[in-house]
Amino acid sequence: MDLKLTGKTALVTGSTVGIGFGIARRLLQEGASVVINGRTDARINSALDQLRRAIPDCTVQGCAADFADADAVQHLLDDHDSIDILINNVGIFAPKPFAEITDEEWLHFFEVNVLSGVRLSRHYLPRMLDQNWGRIIFISSESGIQIPAEMVHYGTTKTAQLGVSRGLAQQTAGTNVTVNTVIPGSTRSEGSEKFISDLAQERGLSKEDVEREFFEKIRPTSLLERFATIDEVATFVTYLSSPLAAANNGAALRVDGGTLSTIL
Repeated sequence: MDLKLTGKTALVTGSTVGIGFGIARRLLQEGASVVINGRTDARINSALDQLRRAIPDCTVQGCAADFADADAVQHLLDDHDSIDILINNVGIFAPKPFAEITDEEWLHFFEVNVLSGVRLSRHYLPRMLDQNWGRIIFISSESGIQIPAEMVHYGTTKTAQLGVSRGLAQQTAGTNVTVNTVIPGSTRSEGSEKFISDLAQERGLSKEDVEREFFEKIRPTSLLERFATIDEVATFVTYLSSPLAAANNGAALRVDGGTLSTIL
């Protein structure tokens, strides 16, 4: 299927590894030009090398920015004033007991996970509306719906993304611009692989046994009963970025393997 992305330019934040990297790769495979982002030039250069080797004729460049630094975000915007597709993927997480999360940590999580998308969307949405075409996609998490007790601050930022996304979508009525949120579930990434490997070593079990137990006891509502792959998530986001997804707007769309049991 031709997703008609040739000639479109996308910015994917937090895209040197994981889901962000997977999204960048799929967009490039569909003919889009992509700006990837990470916190350091070393991480960006490594990702650029991987992408150029995998897709030799692709058009990809990188821009370093720490989204906890408003000045760094402004520098990114100065370098890339206009784009067609914005993927707000960057995010941080860390387990910590609620009573031990300081005000500074709360603010840091909101700065990176929420204000990153706010600042970029504030810049790019008016330009998309002027050209009457654009896509803004927030990458949230199942944790935004089912707040994890061990990461209340993280889950709350992921809930906030849902509100920001819907509010921005209200401003696109009658245009060819859309704003949506994607809600991934448990996804096989470097982080989940390390979690499973460490737990398997600690308990003297195979990784297969630990993963099976994870879905039996920690994610028992999962209908997929396995981790989604990065490419499964990235493929859906790439479709949502395309002109073919014109009727998807103001939505929170799940790629959670059926983990969330609510109908809406």
